[in-house]
Amino acid sequence: MQVLWAPWRMAYVTAAKNSGCIFCIAADTPERREHLVLAQHPAVVMLNKFPYANAHLLVAPRRHAAELGALPTEELHALTDVLQRAAAIVRAAFRSDGLNLGMNLGAAAGAGVADHLHWHIVPRWVGDTNFMPMLAEVRVIPEHLQATYDRLRPLFAPLDTA
Repeated sequence: MQVLWAPWRMAYVTAAKNSGCIFCIAADTPERREHLVLAQHPAVVMLNKFPYANAHLLVAPRRHAAELGALPTEELHALTDVLQRAAAIVRAAFRSDGLNLGMNLGAAAGAGVADHLHWHIVPRWVGDTNFMPMLAEVRVIPEHLQATYDRLRPLFAPLDTA
């Protein structure tokens, strides 16, 4: 068996786990860096703690809703505006060649947080998929989450209308 050393993960493994919805907690927390929250208004934008790629973002409405139809039209429009702006920020900040944008509605569709809808923004680069996921079942994230947060937070400050 091969060993992949990741000593920075010990802080996560031993930390107390939050109860409740991660997006509802993120919507109101004053401890943004700790929760990786980049913006809180009019939608929650945060880094994914379990990213598929560097700078993998989650964009969610402040309203706790599982279905798109549960959002009033005005909130849905504000949410899509935030999604559009967040995608542009990530693409420019990381010079990605493309983006995966996606939403899983319901547990059967693969939603890890099924009761609070959210989009994923995953930057992609030509050649970013190598042998590691295929042969070793390991994703390589080239930058620490806190470093990515520190790089992105100033870019999201104008988006945050609170």
